[in-house]
Amino acid sequence: MSRKNDKRDRLVDAADELIYQQTFNSTTLADIASKADVPLGNVYYYFKTKDDILKAVVQKRAATLQAQFSDWEQKFSDPKERLHTFIDSNVMISETTAQFGCAMGSLAQELGKGTGELASLSAELMNKTLTWIEAQFKAMGKGEQSSVMAKHLMANLQGGLLLTLTFKDPKVLARQSKNLEKWLETA
Repeated sequence: MSRKNDKRDRLVDAADELIYQQTFNSTTLADIASKADVPLGNVYYYFKTKDDILKAVVQKRAATLQAQFSDWEQKFSDPKERLHTFIDSNVMISETTAQFGCAMGSLAQELGKGTGELASLSAELMNKTLTWIEAQFKAMGKGEQSSVMAKHLMANLQGGLLLTLTFKDPKVLARQSKNLEKWLETA
């Protein structure tokens, strides 16, 4: 794909990175255009509003999540092993988490305080993840407890991610993940 034809993708990638690093509300269209090396006027050709860019970012993140989940489902036949991999995947990026927080959790916190379409959009990624985790517990034979167990795992992981950011210490997430791994083994 030529540089000229990939402007939209560059804008989405730039917006994704900036929203993660400095929040949606503090990211400007000019910031996005500059990072993407696209003239500001061209942004409006691809996106009418900043909200439209956010929608594209959420779509990109959702596609990435789905690809990751599909990859784990192909690689690991055991749902418990998939959940261990999910937990480990967060530990692998704990240095970045200590600097910027959880990409999914941060967006949900920021936009979830509002109402309307953006608030709903912010919950989409969390819901996709919870649904996938719940499906793993169902595959493990946990039945009606699957939803509760999925929320327990997600809440504990998100708490560890938040504390990792708060204290700028990746070891916090490593410790919390070990606790989750032990819990998962007994679940």
